[in-house]
Amino acid sequence: MTVKDPVCGRQVSPDQARFSTDVEGTKYYFCSEECKQKFEDDPRRYVDVPGTASASPKP
Repeated sequence: MTVKDPVCGRQVSPDQARFSTDVEGTKYYFCSEECKQKFEDDPRRYVDVPGTASASPKP
């Protein structure tokens, strides 16, 4: 089974992935340290993270 690297879109095998991180209880796998770092810098850019959406100010 493979999963998609949320940054670059490559298929990654969770059993063999060297890079992973956990966000709000969900584990994400990456093909490289660079993809992992980009994701950790701004996870909302790549996936919907529950509880992190910013509310838009009302006019």
